[in-house]
Amino acid sequence: MNTAETILNQIGGKKFIAMTGSKDFMNTGNGLQMKLARNNSGAGYLEIQHTESDLYNMVFYSVRGIELKVKKEITNVYADMLVNIFESTTGLIVRF
Repeated sequence: MNTAETILNQIGGKKFIAMTGSKDFMNTGNGLQMKLARNNSGAGYLEIQHTESDLYNMVFYSVRGIELKVKKEITNVYADMLVNIFESTTGLIVRF
């Protein structure tokens, strides 16, 4: 299993996809990138990167033309905090 698959499983897997409407998942080598449904943060994309210290960095951003704008960046996140940060940032519910 690669890093992107592991991250997707940690945030809920197929249930995450169904509940949030996220799509266009991409393996970035050491992480996962996805397109988000419309949400409270105004971010259109999320990138979750696995670090060497076995933590994660989350970057919520939007793209307009060629301009990339970071909406929120959280560093040194533990795996069990990924869902809570996602929900509080986007307002999208991951599970019932």
